[in-house]
Amino acid sequence: MKPFLLLATRPEDAAADGEAAALRRLGGLEAVDLHRVRLEQAPLPELDLTDHAGVILGGGPFNSSDADKSELQQRIEADLARVLDQVFADRVPFLGLCYGIGTVTSHLGGLVDRGFGEPVGAVTVSVTAEGREDPLLAEVGEEFRAFVGHKEAVARLPEGAVLLATGQSCPVQMYRIGTHCWVTQFHPELDAAGIKERIHVYRDAGYFEPEQVDQLCAEADRAGVTPVVHSIVRRFVDLHR
Repeated sequence: MKPFLLLATRPEDAAADGEAAALRRLGGLEAVDLHRVRLEQAPLPELDLTDHAGVILGGGPFNSSDADKSELQQRIEADLARVLDQVFADRVPFLGLCYGIGTVTSHLGGLVDRGFGEPVGAVTVSVTAEGREDPLLAEVGEEFRAFVGHKEAVARLPEGAVLLATGQSCPVQMYRIGTHCWVTQFHPELDAAGIKERIHVYRDAGYFEPEQVDQLCAEADRAGVTPVVHSIVRRFVDLHR
């Protein structure tokens, strides 16, 4: 089996390693089956994406709508633009999580802004009629609970996008382009332990006040996140092994 490629941008080792471990566990992947490239550490090497079963873009500290971007963010965005050009030219299977939805939307001419950000916590996600026919959402039912935490969101879908899931405070929670590219605003890879780890890692990143850490961790334990939300990762992997 070809390995999957994980493109990561988290500079914090705990968050980066936790993300990779969750994706391996939920995808039923061995270490050799997930090739991770940490874009925040070095420029993207020359890669032929067709050497991989699919590409996963994890979350991260950057926002596509940032007005004042650092040189690192600009370099990462340029690297990801090259990746996405090949994803769409060669129809490479792609799954983008949180940061991934902003990156793909901006790349394809949609609009990402600060109008629909959501605080760290769990929300109810509703599956659209089109979503109920999508192979990645086959196990989640008509609605589910998932963890979120983002400063920006999709305000206008790119041309050709199929809305798969929506929410009360954030109207675009998941969409698909063609039959090979999926992006989510929520985090299908996160359970209570995972979100609590990130709460501690990002306590000073502006998602919440630092003194809220204990409260947010307690809320995560009783958030009622639907376990089948994790099936999205497994189904992406199984569909493209």
